[in-house]
Amino acid sequence: MFIDKQQVTGRFAPSPTGPLHVGSLVAAVGSYVMARQAGGLWLMRMEDLDEPRVVPGMADDMLRTLEALGFQWDGEVMRQSRRKDAYQEALDELMKRGLVYACGCSRAEIARIASAPHENGELLYPGICREGLPEGKEERAYRVTVYDELIAFNDLVMGHYSEILTASSGDFVVKRADGPFAYQLAVVVDDHFQGVNQVVRGADLFTSTPRQIYLQTLLGYETPVYAHLPLVTGPGGAKLSKRDNALSLAEGRDLATEGGGLLVRALRFLGQNVPDELEKAGCREVLEWGVANFDMCRVPRVGGEFG
Repeated sequence: MFIDKQQVTGRFAPSPTGPLHVGSLVAAVGSYVMARQAGGLWLMRMEDLDEPRVVPGMADDMLRTLEALGFQWDGEVMRQSRRKDAYQEALDELMKRGLVYACGCSRAEIARIASAPHENGELLYPGICREGLPEGKEERAYRVTVYDELIAFNDLVMGHYSEILTASSGDFVVKRADGPFAYQLAVVVDDHFQGVNQVVRGADLFTSTPRQIYLQTLLGYETPVYAHLPLVTGPGGAKLSKRDNALSLAEGRDLATEGGGLLVRALRFLGQNVPDELEKAGCREVLEWGVANFDMCRVPRVGGEFG
């Protein structure tokens, strides 16, 4: 499919490790209405690289659920599990340029040595293997070398953000030696390949963005516009349970009758003033209202419970 570089191209990229849930629905609605409002494309990608965690049949269930909710995507569905050669090609390019090295450190070792963890719970890698594997260590992962450079971007929801990777994450993993490619590398390669220039996703991925921008720079890719949406939480701000908030058709949800109401709640969660009369409307009508009326300025930075 030919994609005009000037055309807005958004995407929705869930991981099929559990049913679609209301938090995913918010991300789907936000990314869909923003792309369509700009007259752009909305692509679908299944981020199924972590194969041991993928639930068989869940990707197809997600797609059927989204269709039942009125979503229509452009082109074929991309599946990361079929694109390992592309990720290896990007990794080989970085290795050829001396930007990636083998690391033999376990998480426990890093925890004993590393300074304070990054704010999202990740450990700051202290560079133990940067100059070569110490004697007796075997390759456990491949890390990309980072430098004391300020990585900054303007998020459409969160505003300006900047980070120096040497102080926040250190050299970060791009592939496990005997396992999958890291999300950070795969998502950068896929967004470039698909021509994605508008990334709208949950705020849980906000602190991953500087690492992705860094990889984009190393690989010569353009950086998309980012918008990180507020997260749906459980009671008292607890992490949302996928199982308790499942929207799966396979679990008996009647989306033909309740789908429009769910979409209204998702839009209101994103700060939009949806008319009361749309609460009983069909899915397509609600999405059309969202495309015509969505106001980014109304989206809150802080999330909460779902309606």
